[in-house]
Amino acid sequence: MFALVDCNNFYASCERVFQPKLRNQPIAVLSNNDGCVISRSNEAKKAGVPMGAPAYKFQDFFEKNKIHVVSSNYALYGDMSNRVMNLLSEFTPEIEIYSIDEAFLKFEGFEKHFDLQEYGNQIRYKVTKGTGIPISVGIAPTKALSKVANKIAKKFPEKTGNVYIIDNDEKRIKALNWLPIEDVWGIGYGHTKRLKAQGITTALDFINYEEKWVQKNMGIVGLRLYKELQGISCLDLEEVTDKKNIATTRSFETNYKDYELIKERIVTFTVSCAEKLRKQKACCNAIVVFLKTNRHRKELDQYYSNYVLQLPFPTNSNIELAKFATEALNKIFKEGFEYKKAGVIVTDFSPEGTQQLNLFQNSNPKHKKLMETVDSINRKMGTIKIKLATQDLKRTWKMKQEKLSPKYSTKIADAIKVKAWDV
Repeated sequence: MFALVDCNNFYASCERVFQPKLRNQPIAVLSNNDGCVISRSNEAKKAGVPMGAPAYKFQDFFEKNKIHVVSSNYALYGDMSNRVMNLLSEFTPEIEIYSIDEAFLKFEGFEKHFDLQEYGNQIRYKVTKGTGIPISVGIAPTKALSKVANKIAKKFPEKTGNVYIIDNDEKRIKALNWLPIEDVWGIGYGHTKRLKAQGITTALDFINYEEKWVQKNMGIVGLRLYKELQGISCLDLEEVTDKKNIATTRSFETNYKDYELIKERIVTFTVSCAEKLRKQKACCNAIVVFLKTNRHRKELDQYYSNYVLQLPFPTNSNIELAKFATEALNKIFKEGFEYKKAGVIVTDFSPEGTQQLNLFQNSNPKHKKLMETVDSINRKMGTIKIKLATQDLKRTWKMKQEKLSPKYSTKIADAIKVKAWDV
């Protein structure tokens, strides 16, 4: 059996843990640079706040409907996610962290020794009690069906207590008949349109349709989903694997025209990628740099370009990669444009320490020890203290976050202060 554990309205719930006054109040959480709504509490949904709503267009709506608007506090959300996942790992050694607020758990053989309904209740109680984050638990014989069970647990909390099990065919058929095809896990817009053209409107219609058609039109991925919804397990927990490319991309807080400002950002993004490479014990053989203007500002001249630079040798050195990134930037930068976003992607990895030496050019061997020392110091100091000269020594990356809540659990200065009086 598999369980899908999902944190309810996760970002909003994290804000409520440390601000009880927000409980039962409508909350909208904004994206990077306070751009658009990316998370809503149930109360905000009922008030009519749409997902993706541009903040500047809905300012009057927020005020009129008394919507509490907050900036994304990723440090807080990441820490709360880790706490939730650590508690979940106490219930089974087999766990797949699917996203910041979701995880699959595998209960192989548990049904012989545990009442899974009660076990699900224990999971919900311990996580909510230990973190303050409400969760929903869906349990079923396959991963896809556990997603369906989770939707039912979340949709009908009064009847299910936020825990629902699909453990027989009667429950499975009833659930699939209730679920619209567009809400099935793995069914995107394109497949939804194609399936509805065949008269398929529910998940039950889907599993009762011709298998050959599914395989022909939806491929092996669609066929696996088809089998999973029939109760035949085809998807196991995915193992954590090293990334095949690493990207650091950001929107600027304002439009940039100055080359030196953009160069500083590109170098900073490159250093971030290099650090992640070293954590993975890998080197890259290619680097991609891109620039783009603000497509929402129609009155401005628009421009987008990227450049892929094949490196003469594999490296994960801040110094060497910054040099290559600057070389790529010089290939695409054009004067006269106002740039809003830039990014660096490192790719084509090879294991650290096993590179084929080049006759004419190789990575400086002194950099390995230097980078180890830099990483060690930065880890101990808790922030980036050692930078390249090209970087702004006084600047850390700062998004537009005008409504940012304190980092209650990750920054000592923001920890909640409790005053006590002797009575």
